[in-house]
This record gives sequence, structure tokens and C-alpha cells, in this order.
Amino acid sequence: MRTTRCHVDQPLAPGAVATLSELATGHLVRVLRLGVGDPVLLFNGDGHDFAARLVSVGKRGAEAEVIDARPVANESPLRITLAQGIARGDKMDWVLQKATELGVAAISPVRTERTEVRLDAERAGKRLAHWQGVVVSACEQSGRARLPALADPDSLANYAAAESADVKLVLDPNANLGLGDLALPAAAAVALLVGPEGGLSERDLATAQAAGFRGLRLGPRILRTETAGLAAIAALQAIYGDLG
Repeated sequence: MRTTRCHVDQPLAPGAVATLSELATGHLVRVLRLGVGDPVLLFNGDGHDFAARLVSVGKRGAEAEVIDARPVANESPLRITLAQGIARGDKMDWVLQKATELGVAAISPVRTERTEVRLDAERAGKRLAHWQGVVVSACEQSGRARLPALADPDSLANYAAAESADVKLVLDPNANLGLGDLALPAAAAVALLVGPEGGLSERDLATAQAAGFRGLRLGPRILRTETAGLAAIAALQAIYGDLG
């Protein structure tokens, strides 16, 4: 039987007792019907999985004792940062979830000229916490033991000026550069910029290009925002990363 993985935001080591969140406890106890003595697998983002067993179960939380630790070596040598133009609702959740499963190292939500989502400080904080939960759940499911870094939402201009990746690419259906034209160095850091639903404006593209981003064309068809970045990540991983 597959052992359930749970993320805990605290240091872990053999012999330690970890406190599980109310949400995780509800899933383990009410959904999976686990009880005291049953095994669980914990991770906190430090690159290890920690075998543990439940030692107490309550209505508002549970505790698990860590038995041992093992390193998890399933991170891609290609360090991809996805700079995603903030998309509406479930589309953004989908992108975050699948990008995490595909092995990106970092995610930067960016505001572009055509971004329709407007976030004030309070809404941005709540949205970021929700997105972090999506990333954590994707790591739990996919077996990753390191969480992709999730940046605060920022303007495209600020993001582009601060990005220091070895290779900086912006998806542009009119670009001359194709995937077959790339020659990425081993273990490269790659930034991939993707527009929101309405795409990147000419001003957005000019801002990115001024910061060193090169246009990248995926093929003859125009892809939706929730498809384009994921297709590019999968292709880059296949050629240069996980399978390269």
C-alpha cells in the first residue's frame, strides 16, 4: 500500500515528533481512516523524505514520530523559473500545479499590461497563500521533496530587471528562435516568461527583450496561457533536463 506523503513546516529528524496540520489530519483520519501506529511519509522541503508513524490523533491535529530519513534525488538538473503572467482563477492553479509536477525550480507570478487579475495588498497575500498550498499539494502527490520557490506577485518590469538566469526566454509565437535552435549548457538556470490570457503586449515584449529575454516560438499554433508554459517546460525537460 502506498504511504501517504504530508508536508510539515518544521525541522524534522529521526526521533522528532511532528505536529500535523488540521487539514492534513482530516485527510489522514477521516478520508484514509488511518490511526495510531499507521505509517506516514513526511517532508519539509529540505530534500528528504521522513518515514514516520502516527502516535496521537485528535480532532484538531495529529502527531507523528519520525523513524528515519532518506534523501530524495528527483530534482531536475535544469533549473527552470516559470515567470507566469497572472491568469484568472483555476487557470493559475492549474499552471502552478502542473509546473511543480514538471519540476520547475521557481515560480514568479507577474503582472503584465494585459493581466486582468487585480490584487491589492490583502488579496495578494491571500492569493499567495492559496498558491503556496497548490504547490505543496503538487509536491506531496509528485514525490518532490523540495518546494519550488514561489515569489510574491510583481510587475513584469521589476521581475525582468531582477532576473539573473543563464538563459532568459519569452514565449512569442512570432519569434524566429525554436526549441531546436537552443543549445543550453549543462545544469543551466533558465527563465521562461509566459503571458496571461491576452498574451504579452508589444510593450511587454520590449521590456523583456531589453532585460535580455529572447523570443521563443513553440510551433505553428497559438497556445493558451495554461498550455503554453507547460508545453515549453515539458519540452525543455525532455531535451535538457530530466531526460536529456
